[in-house]
Amino acid sequence: MSLVELIAQADERGLAASGLACLDRCVPLLGGDDEALRPLWANLASGGDPAEWGELLEQVRGKLGVAEVVDDTDIEDEAALLARRMLAAAPAVRSGAEARIWADACSVASLQIHRLLDPAEDDTSSAEAPTEALDSVRESGAPGASRPVGMSPLVAAELRRQVSVLELLAGHGAGGLRRALEVSTEGRRVLRAVVSRRARTRG
Repeated sequence: MSLVELIAQADERGLAASGLACLDRCVPLLGGDDEALRPLWANLASGGDPAEWGELLEQVRGKLGVAEVVDDTDIEDEAALLARRMLAAAPAVRSGAEARIWADACSVASLQIHRLLDPAEDDTSSAEAPTEALDSVRESGAPGASRPVGMSPLVAAELRRQVSVLELLAGHGAGGLRRALEVSTEGRRVLRAVVSRRARTRG
């Protein structure tokens, strides 16, 4: 199934985990450490109380310094701005309807972040506008071992991770959280290295 189809069919836990995983991979852009979102991951596990999600979310926002949606003028880095908006838009209630909207928005934002951080694209990709290209990516299946023409390496890898997280939760429920977290952790390490390299280049 395509990423769009997986999001459409996911349950409340799968949707929350999908959005959270996208955000987790982008934590390096928020200046957070690897444990920044761990309380929210724990809340999705069996025995986690959905009623505590909102309070935990506010604690995470406070720790990362994201209390509300930021304006374009507040930050120069578009990738970091997108990451901040992902956290700012997280629903205070773990309902399926709100989680679905958030998961879908996080999917788009995270792919866009990875596109921004890895601008190397095949010449043929310039025919499509960035938004249209990302919509096409989300409506297609996850790329295999060979990267599709016009899709940058970072975007292809992020697409695979998004699909993997949703498939793990769909197939195993709460039991798939540990593996989903491992998938997200791998992506976070990759993005942290990219952010670090970019900072050195700019410096």
